[in-house]
Amino acid sequence: MTPFGKKLRELRADRGISQKEMAKAIGVSAAYLSALEHGKRGQPTWDKLQRIIQYFNIIWDEAEELQRLAMISDPRITIDTGGLSPSATELANLLAATIGDVDDALARDLIDRLKAVPKR
Repeated sequence: MTPFGKKLRELRADRGISQKEMAKAIGVSAAYLSALEHGKRGQPTWDKLQRIIQYFNIIWDEAEELQRLAMISDPRITIDTGGLSPSATELANLLAATIGDVDDALARDLIDRLKAVPKR
């Protein structure tokens, strides 16, 4: 499940809405909505994201947060380390090889540490 999928499921559950009825209302299939929630589909298109925001009548900060979650919810990432240090390539490969074994606590710790890295 992606961060966007988790939030989408929470929004539906909080309002007591089924995937089937939401899918019909926003013009997608229930299978697509299920795949989006479970991280089997990539990020929604801008148009679909706007339909979701409108469907839940989300405004301002909550809409921006949903957009942010969509941006960080691509379940199939490609990392190009060409031109970077050997250590960067090793890190990318190690993460790819071990991501399935990383628990939530370690993932949060790594996320926090990487967010603290100064931008170039």
